[in-house]
Amino acid sequence: MNIKMTKEERESFLGGVHIGVISIPEEGRGPLTAPVWYQYEPGGELWFETEGKSRKARLLKEGGRLSLLVQTETPPYQYVSLEGVITAITPADLERHTRPMAHRYLGAEVGDGYIEATGGTDARASSIVVRMRPERWLTADYSKQFPT
Repeated sequence: MNIKMTKEERESFLGGVHIGVISIPEEGRGPLTAPVWYQYEPGGELWFETEGKSRKARLLKEGGRLSLLVQTETPPYQYVSLEGVITAITPADLERHTRPMAHRYLGAEVGDGYIEATGGTDARASSIVVRMRPERWLTADYSKQFPT
């Protein structure tokens, strides 16, 4: 049985609320791997925010590519792994990027509390938004093999 997701299935899954895990090449070491909140609209680019002065940001700027994995945590397992080119790195904006992302993952009330608890606007002065265009996909949907 084929457990690969169709294009529509993988894009719908990736558009859901999952924690993503990015991997960024680093010369002389294994790749840097870290969890991220992300946003994706089917057919478009994926984006996430990170601290602009971090090792992660430096590697993203140097490497120009990244991989991302999202998965379910309960059976029947599903995952989407993708690789792509970084298309833009720009300054983050609290109202266009940070707040909508916090609301996406935590809801409005808790998301606003999270922003305040982590320093509000001041803590995000050097945050960046990284945009990536997916080029290669690897998927699995085990519910196709083991229907519930």
